[in-house]
Amino acid sequence: MQFQFCSTLSAFIVESVTATYYITVRIANIKYSNGSVLPLRKFFQMNKYPYLVLMLAQVVLSQQLLAEETRADKKQDYIRVTQNADGKPLAMQTAVVRYISNNKNQQGLSVELVGAVHIGEASYYKKLNQVFKQYDALLYEMIAPEGTKIPKGGVKSNKSALSGLQGGMKDMLGLEFQLEKVDYTPKNFVHADMTPEEFGKDMAESGDGFLHMMARAMGQSMVQQGKESNKGMDAKLIMALFSSNRELLLKQLFADQMKDMEGQMRAIEGPNGSTLISSRNKKAFTVLKREIDAGKKKIGVFYGAGHFPDMHKRLVENFNMKVESVRWIDAWNLQE
Repeated sequence: MQFQFCSTLSAFIVESVTATYYITVRIANIKYSNGSVLPLRKFFQMNKYPYLVLMLAQVVLSQQLLAEETRADKKQDYIRVTQNADGKPLAMQTAVVRYISNNKNQQGLSVELVGAVHIGEASYYKKLNQVFKQYDALLYEMIAPEGTKIPKGGVKSNKSALSGLQGGMKDMLGLEFQLEKVDYTPKNFVHADMTPEEFGKDMAESGDGFLHMMARAMGQSMVQQGKESNKGMDAKLIMALFSSNRELLLKQLFADQMKDMEGQMRAIEGPNGSTLISSRNKKAFTVLKREIDAGKKKIGVFYGAGHFPDMHKRLVENFNMKVESVRWIDAWNLQE
């Protein structure tokens, strides 16, 4: 049961770094203004085994959660793994999905959902920084107080549990961290997420806290354990851990499960939605409407790919838009 709890918690970590920041601060009962060090710091500084446990736990969770879901209504992938002719993985990619308006009075309006994974290759974030320059407004996720500014290069490490975890994930997979590589300083960047106060209030009012979401994910995880397609994962993990090419093998294993992010998020969301996904999306699209009303024509929405099935529905049903095209960006190199 402890391992399943770790697995479920790490699913939140991978889905959204900003949400994890909020979770960690709330659990530790730390105020944003006092700069206190998280009480879990010593545990994460002892050695790197905690990072390893959380990383591997996420892989196990990913391959268990909805691994064989039919998904008959699924119309668009937002994360995929490309392969060569021999079936060997080449890259994990995130989608950039372009929507255009069906409204005659909104000709020239386009919205692009730019998928994010929160740890990736340096080249991935370099490419994204170039893509972001083309938008009149780039809406981004970050559970933070209004007016929060992210300096170029990210916030300096404070040796907290979260910063230690992020460092461990980077080291384990040989990747970079989004907040350190994405340049959030350009003027076209627009914060489009909840404040910590809004996030906490929404969770309290809905009665759907993290324990509820974890319970749903854990329940689904247990259901999936006996599935035929999930067998052999332990052996693959052990082989990867003791390989001389551990970084690459773990990336390949992890990437293969990341492409099922939509299924993972459905388990966490539940039938009535959640603060973590649907409520934050609602806030983001309030900002989107504001930017459209202000006359912006080319808008990007930079969010974790797990948010996109719900965002797609909102764009189609509430904004009367349709998908025009999809292009892909390499996030992880999976080749030897």
